[in-house]
Amino acid sequence: MSLWFCKNLGDAMLAFQGVGRVEAAFRSAYANTGCPDDAAVFLRHESGRLHCEAKVYFSPASAHIAQTLGAEPCGQPVKDGLSLLVGSEAAWSVLFAEDG
Repeated sequence: MSLWFCKNLGDAMLAFQGVGRVEAAFRSAYANTGCPDDAAVFLRHESGRLHCEAKVYFSPASAHIAQTLGAEPCGQPVKDGLSLLVGSEAAWSVLFAEDG
């Protein structure tokens, strides 16, 4: 299993600016690497202590971008509840092949 990265963007209602930074950083780096199918960022709204939190998950091929943005290493997220924020739609089948 390869290392994924996660960044908590805080309160989901206020995370728009953080999401925008992630998208901009990823799009720039993604284009420079030839748009590989295994490079993607996923978003999930998760229950926090007080509010719903927005968390972004960077695939292993996006490690450099994740580290630049201060994301922390984590295991592969569960597919349920994720949405593709940026990257190829093919990332679903490449990164979650065993999930069916």
